[in-house]
Amino acid sequence: MTLNVFTDGGAVNNPGPAAYAFVVYSDNKLLFRFSEKIGFATNNFAEYTALLKSLEWIKSNKGDKITNVVILSDSRLMVNQVNGFFKVKSPDIRGFILKIRILEQEIELPVVYKNIPREQNRLADSLVKNALFKG
Repeated sequence: MTLNVFTDGGAVNNPGPAAYAFVVYSDNKLLFRFSEKIGFATNNFAEYTALLKSLEWIKSNKGDKITNVVILSDSRLMVNQVNGFFKVKSPDIRGFILKIRILEQEIELPVVYKNIPREQNRLADSLVKNALFKG
């Protein structure tokens, strides 16, 4: 069984007040959704926070029937950095990548990162906006 995890992060005025969200599906069934403000940050920092927090959730909640994980994000930069196609210059982002690699090992499942159009990430995007403007 595949876990499909949609992640998103955003910051008002970049940098500015920021939030992240992730949404977890298994067999097209919504399992979990979460969003949270993270204070003052960049969009990229918020995107990586969403990815890191989703992997931490997977590590704690994966169950025996899960065979692989697909992370879906509309952040082309993040997906290409995590997949090794783009260089990572920021020390903060390098720190995220290191933590992500450790979590991948601890999850002990194949993890694939895919870039998707923003339109396919509506729920995670709306959760970020709710956290920023209503939370």
